[in-house]
Amino acid sequence: MASKEEKIDLILRPFRYDNDRLNDIMGRLHKEMEKGLKKETNPEATVKMLATYVRAVPDGTESGDFLALDLGGSNFRVLHVHIEKGAKDVRLQSDSYAIPESIMTGSGEQLFDYIADCMGKFLEKIEMKDKKMALGFTFSFPCKQQGLDCASLIKWTKGFSAAGVEGEDVVRLLRDAIKRRGDFDTDVVAVVNDTVGTMMACGLADHDCLIGLIVGTGSNACYMEKLDNVEIWEGDRGEPNQVVVNMEWGAFGEDGALDDLRTAYDREIDEHSINKGQQIYEKMISGMYMGELVRLVLLEMTKQMLVFGGRTSPDLETPGTFLTKYVSEIEECTYLREPIGDMGPTMKILHSLGLKHATETDCGTVREVCRAVSTRAAHLVSAGISAIVNKMGRERVAVGVDGSVYKYHPHFKELMTQTIDKLTHSDVKLMLSEDGSGKGAALVTAVACRLAGNS
Repeated sequence: MASKEEKIDLILRPFRYDNDRLNDIMGRLHKEMEKGLKKETNPEATVKMLATYVRAVPDGTESGDFLALDLGGSNFRVLHVHIEKGAKDVRLQSDSYAIPESIMTGSGEQLFDYIADCMGKFLEKIEMKDKKMALGFTFSFPCKQQGLDCASLIKWTKGFSAAGVEGEDVVRLLRDAIKRRGDFDTDVVAVVNDTVGTMMACGLADHDCLIGLIVGTGSNACYMEKLDNVEIWEGDRGEPNQVVVNMEWGAFGEDGALDDLRTAYDREIDEHSINKGQQIYEKMISGMYMGELVRLVLLEMTKQMLVFGGRTSPDLETPGTFLTKYVSEIEECTYLREPIGDMGPTMKILHSLGLKHATETDCGTVREVCRAVSTRAAHLVSAGISAIVNKMGRERVAVGVDGSVYKYHPHFKELMTQTIDKLTHSDVKLMLSEDGSGKGAALVTAVACRLAGNS
């Protein structure tokens, strides 16, 4: 008869990967990357490897004043970014504006007029209305990019439904709205994906930053690829012989490539998600699903009488109640002893979920479950980054990283550093990227101006 500890270990074992398993995952992703880059196989590739038209990272010679616009939800930001030649960082001023629901769901013209109106107010406030500046536009919705300054909206998400925008070039709509006002002028130079902005935001401090990674609510990566390897590239093949590729790696596994690694809990999450069968890799990694995975594992353990004396609670049985931030808070205690006599963070969280009958032993088991789920996420991300690093074949490379899981989980960076070290022969530096969608967009614009010779 298996002991309680052995039964717990049996449930958590599928979340634990050794180096052979991680090398195998790297090989599978590498195969998908190659498929996505080739013209013939791209249509059936799950990892789409979208060419972004961003051709270079900052080299330190960029300078001047730039604007950035960050639209990705019901609040958007306007930023003024000042770059000094040779500086390792930028100076920025920004304002945030709420978009009323009536404008999010009205007409496209109303939406872009509202954005232009807020830009006008911002420029007036910083007394730069008379200065023409180049602008980078972070537009965090699904787009088909046809050039650095040309992107058609495929489909609205996040509660937006402004009419007459889907299928249209969002840069043209923004330019038209600015023209209609006529009281300031700006040159929209680049539409930027937030993952690319994440990479570029670190590129000023480290010119070897050629990979961008987001591990937050969702997960994605981009990197600098040699143009000769990008068969799907339809732009100019002159120098620089490289382009940043937005991998859209969350979709890895949609063709069944990760089926043998998916647990019953992963399958249940997918089954009840709004995008069933999609974003399989992302669902095994990101903050949107991490807490829910822990909840499902704890429910199974309760059924098997391994925790909480076999007694559950209405909250534990309700999807979405075990928040991903709980995973970080609980793991903060993994290496720090929880206060004796006082109620520790794990016990407080369990009480808030109606599990007032939880014991100290149960707290230990909950910590073990959180550790297994978050460590698997860190290992999967590390295998992905290592596949990119090994494909690039560089001696040294920096990775700009953003996202709540990476920022707030107490051991995620450490786990990634250790794992990447085992899986690659390169010197890989992880850098926390600050404000990829704002500062990063301005830097993409500054680099484009430098390349065009008009900085």
